[in-house]
Amino acid sequence: MREYKLTPAIGARRVGRVASALALAIASACAGSGSGGNVGVSQMATPAPRASIKSAPAGDWIQMFNGRDLSNWDIKFAKHELGDNYNNTFRVEGGLMEVRYDKWTAFNGEFGHIFYKQPFSYYVLAAEYRFVGEQVAGAGPSLAWAKRNNGLMLHSPDPKTMLKDQDFPISIEVQLLGGLSDGKPRSTANLCTPGTNVVMNGKLHTPHCTNSTSKTYDGDQWVRVEVLVHGDELIRHMIDGQTVLEYTRPQIGGGSASPTDPKVKVDGTPLTGGYISLQAETAPADFRKVELLNLEGCMDPKARNYKTYIVRSAPNGCQY
Repeated sequence: MREYKLTPAIGARRVGRVASALALAIASACAGSGSGGNVGVSQMATPAPRASIKSAPAGDWIQMFNGRDLSNWDIKFAKHELGDNYNNTFRVEGGLMEVRYDKWTAFNGEFGHIFYKQPFSYYVLAAEYRFVGEQVAGAGPSLAWAKRNNGLMLHSPDPKTMLKDQDFPISIEVQLLGGLSDGKPRSTANLCTPGTNVVMNGKLHTPHCTNSTSKTYDGDQWVRVEVLVHGDELIRHMIDGQTVLEYTRPQIGGGSASPTDPKVKVDGTPLTGGYISLQAETAPADFRKVELLNLEGCMDPKARNYKTYIVRSAPNGCQY
């Protein structure tokens, strides 16, 4: 999503480092307070799990990208029908999910997104990515913001509801940016809000993009980003085991997604879950891992599939 008009993350100076992104201190959501414009992210009330996420067996993580093909994903490019992988932009080679523009000769607003087949509400999402190569031919100065730019789009409505010409899905975007090797800071795991708003420090937060407190990642180095999502209660962005941005109450509203179906874009509607997508936003990129730990499930200790790290009960899923 567009990088312009970025605003500093509220409470950035009081964001604490955690030992590991998989050992999140979710249970300490009330540890601390602040005042004025320097409110700590730890003020947000979040239900505490009974065990940390690090207790989850490796096999419980859903490998959304299987390393072989794009099965379980649906592709949507602006100005094209759902399912049209325009110019074979999304592809798998050498065990990597690639975004490539070698078959493009021009760009006319055909922003692309690849959606995972299943929606989620409470989860940890992790992706390992890097930027490679040059921006699509014909992008021009007006798309300078899209250089080395991708994103994890969360809480999207069903991609079937997107209009043919719609540029971005209504979603909460964890914006992924690569440094431009020009000595200037360019954070990653930022927040952008196509067709949405969030709440920060108890107030509706309407700027389209908000910077995280991450460092800059130049070159083609791999970066692991993790996102903790508790429905519409909490969304937390993490890089290198550090919380870099946090907010709550994602909801439909605002602009930067066009055109949209008015039956879908009902401003003020809480976003409690939805589909997840990755972008094709003019910049070549690789993903070597996209995985998710579902935090919604069986919380009955008597069930065979009881999990101690679950934070949201889904009793219909219990197996006895």
